[in-house]
Amino acid sequence: MIKKILIANRGEIAVRILRACKDLGIQTVAVHSTADADAMHVRLADESVCVGPPSPRESYLNIPSIISAACISGADAIHPGLGFLSENSTFAYMVEEHGLTFIGPKADHIAMMGDKIMAKKTAARLGLPTVPGSDGAVTNLEKAVKLAEKIGYPVLIKAAGGGGGRGMRVAKTKEEFSAAYEEAKREAAIAFGNDCLYLEKYLANPRHIEFQIIADAFGNVIHLGERDCSIQRRNQKIWEEALSMVLSPEERKDFGQKITKAIEELKYKGVGTLEFLYENEKLYFIEMNTRIQVEHAITEVITGVDVVREQILVAAGNELSLSQSDVQFRGHAIECRINAENPETFVPSAGVVQNYHCPGGPGVRVDSALYDGCKIPPYYDSLIAKLIVQANNREQCLARLRRALREYVIDGIDTLIPLHLKLTEDADVASGNFDIHFLERKFGEAR
Repeated sequence: MIKKILIANRGEIAVRILRACKDLGIQTVAVHSTADADAMHVRLADESVCVGPPSPRESYLNIPSIISAACISGADAIHPGLGFLSENSTFAYMVEEHGLTFIGPKADHIAMMGDKIMAKKTAARLGLPTVPGSDGAVTNLEKAVKLAEKIGYPVLIKAAGGGGGRGMRVAKTKEEFSAAYEEAKREAAIAFGNDCLYLEKYLANPRHIEFQIIADAFGNVIHLGERDCSIQRRNQKIWEEALSMVLSPEERKDFGQKITKAIEELKYKGVGTLEFLYENEKLYFIEMNTRIQVEHAITEVITGVDVVREQILVAAGNELSLSQSDVQFRGHAIECRINAENPETFVPSAGVVQNYHCPGGPGVRVDSALYDGCKIPPYYDSLIAKLIVQANNREQCLARLRRALREYVIDGIDTLIPLHLKLTEDADVASGNFDIHFLERKFGEAR
């Protein structure tokens, strides 16, 4: 069994992992930048190591510093969390080379699914439906223009090594294509160090549906149902639900079986999320995230499965503690991402949290690293907390969420709480009438 885990992350996900470790009786090591010296994950860990100055490249993305911290602290495993190095295959490989356990999949699976072109080809080979588009990378503008005409406008231009909505542009017409292509290429190069692009048919009004899977080294694979992550801002999720409103129990079972069979054939180990676009009652694979997801909590509250605990146990060489027949779904759950951003402009907000009051009561969970007086630095992702509510049905869940949002107090900085309150009172949200373009249509392009 793993005895000590270094958590190579920060914020709410570091605290979430730390708590799972404590439940398992595993010692923890926190890493932090100088900007995070007083952060909650540092305070709660058994040990902590400073790995560099505030810049992520010099701290949380500094592979030599993080592996050195694991070695000097006596950790025997590293959990990468999400973001930062969590989907860096070189990091996973180096962790294993240093005799440490990487709490995640094999490096070659991370590399395979991190390349969106390779991921799409792999999904098709494994029998999963994919969005029509280019067979591989599109290497120059002239070829891209010809292929776009063949696919048919509108066309989506995507970074092969990207994620989080970066390096992605939509060309509605041939006249828009060249500028959109060059913009995506430049952004991909800056964000990922890789300007390789590919093309897909742009689906007009899809929903974003994703399936949570867990697999062990013995060939056992289960899925924990799906999440609807359609309410997004510029391709970045801010509101997630489980289960979705669009899949029937029969469709869930059928597609879940196809996914688990594909993952079994891939010989994948660990947690993962397969993401799809859903339109006209069809699912189309778009990517696989080979790590824990921000929104794993809503899956936990409707299934009773501790996803992070299972992830750690699988990495330690254990079999899954449950089979597919053990997975039962209870009620409905919604998660709101509480970002430190202006709710009107989405400009990030740094500062000191004041008068912090966390909501509670039946069916309410908050995952955060916040406390009264903590500093929100300007160097990192703006996600500071996740509000998760669960109830017997979706109507009750929305009512409970509205109540919890009204209770939630975070002064001193701007947050998305006012926007989420608006969403709980919106008729289209209540009826489930939304897709990935909902926020833009409802509130304008600023969203």
